[in-house]
Amino acid sequence: MLNQPIDNFTAAATSERTIELKELAGQQVVLYFYPKDNTPGCTTESQDFRDLHEQFTAANTIILGVSRDTLRVHENFKAKHGFPFELISDGEENLCKQFDVIKLKKLYGKEHLGIERSTFLIDQAGVLRHEWRKVKVAGHAAQVLAAAQALNAGH
Repeated sequence: MLNQPIDNFTAAATSERTIELKELAGQQVVLYFYPKDNTPGCTTESQDFRDLHEQFTAANTIILGVSRDTLRVHENFKAKHGFPFELISDGEENLCKQFDVIKLKKLYGKEHLGIERSTFLIDQAGVLRHEWRKVKVAGHAAQVLAAAQALNAGH
């Protein structure tokens, strides 16, 4: 997938928006996939992206969070933490499958399929330029920002 064009997708998002990748052409896109709203790691990760939002905007980069939560849950999560970006509801796992982030996970000794925390940076032409899988939250948003700034500077 790396350095390949991403197939166009359409997804329901917060603020009653429908996100279509091809409509974002000319801007870089960060898609960060996370397991669940209002859990400690996912909240911290989203807050880190929120806190760096202005710098992402300055680097011509849109941030989109993706999980399987409903739009109603997403709207509450977004409002509670003041996220200035949209959250995509992927209950049918279309985007999750497109980016291959559904993995077998273990929780309390039980196995289940869930979202592996992953982030993707798509360039202005819709080509995947960076991917981070099995993300550790601490410092991650800053890493993505540095990659977005470098990519934007080289454009």
